[in-house]
Amino acid sequence: MDSTLKDTYDSIIFDLDGTLWDSTDTITGAWQTALNKAPYMSHEVMTRERVRSITGMTYDAIFEKLFPFLTADQRAEVQKLCSLSELEILHKQGGTLYPTLEETLIHLKEKYKLYIVSNCQSGYIELFLDLNNMHSHFLAHQCFGTKGNPKADNIRDIVNDNNLKAPVYVGDTMGDYDAATKAGVPFIFASYGFGVVESGQVATINNFEELKVIL
Repeated sequence: MDSTLKDTYDSIIFDLDGTLWDSTDTITGAWQTALNKAPYMSHEVMTRERVRSITGMTYDAIFEKLFPFLTADQRAEVQKLCSLSELEILHKQGGTLYPTLEETLIHLKEKYKLYIVSNCQSGYIELFLDLNNMHSHFLAHQCFGTKGNPKADNIRDIVNDNNLKAPVYVGDTMGDYDAATKAGVPFIFASYGFGVVESGQVATINNFEELKVIL
């Protein structure tokens, strides 16, 4: 385990899905419920694999990839149905936190300022924080749904708005790596998540608790 990163950063910005929790099963069920409400989507079956395949993409891009055969109006309707169903069902079922998540966050915030940047819809990060009583661990957050901006821009906003001098981003996909790189922020790869990053990261963690060792 690389311990050379200690005393290198002043803050940590986290991705959410695949990094802090896994809500794949809940979202799969929520989106299937939504698809069943649209007559022209009755043949579609949402699976865990399909949901995992789009994790990390912006909310608009997700539905363009999953349903390229729909008209623009149909896709907008399906996206709205899925969005509402997702938040409603997540409020009831939540997602699965990765092991020792809160214990590790408590340890990290003694030394670092903690933030979240995700490509999710508005309300999703707040739901995660509400369900798990984690508002006190994070100083701010930003998502695609707020302004419709790409993740790199949202990372820059967090850095600039909070006057961060030496941030690091923790995520689990190549999209996370690309966004952090475009924002000029070093990247730590969470290999236990949904994606693969073969090179370019400053470190790789195999479980969330390893952040306590390298940082």
